[in-house]
Amino acid sequence: MLYSDVGSDLNNLAILIYRVLLGFELFRVHGLKKFRVENGQREHVPNPLHLPDKLNGIVATFSDTVVPFLLMLGVCTRLILLPVIGVTAIGYFVVHRKDSAEVRDVPYMYTLSFLFLLVTGAGTFSVDHYLLQSFFNQ
Repeated sequence: MLYSDVGSDLNNLAILIYRVLLGFELFRVHGLKKFRVENGQREHVPNPLHLPDKLNGIVATFSDTVVPFLLMLGVCTRLILLPVIGVTAIGYFVVHRKDSAEVRDVPYMYTLSFLFLLVTGAGTFSVDHYLLQSFFNQ
């Protein structure tokens, strides 16, 4: 679960840069919206699965505010990607299913990007890697 080495140092550096830029963009574009109040109201979070509103809000807020920072650090990367993959995939397959390709493109690309990191892991330049090294090299 924690092990992730994509080969050379260059590949691992590329994964680090990819993780940091993707996490930063997720927080900047979607996470900050969770804190903004426009016209006296916070952002409306769609609830297409009809979950309890509080749970739906917690998962969406966690996925857009906490996950990006954990992703940038590479902390429990594969585990923390699961809720954000769920949110983006539901955005693509349910919320935006009847929208134009231009609108559906954003959740599609996020879902693919996070699935890629789910498969590769965080790489060797991550907290995951250092935790694994310190745990097994004692």
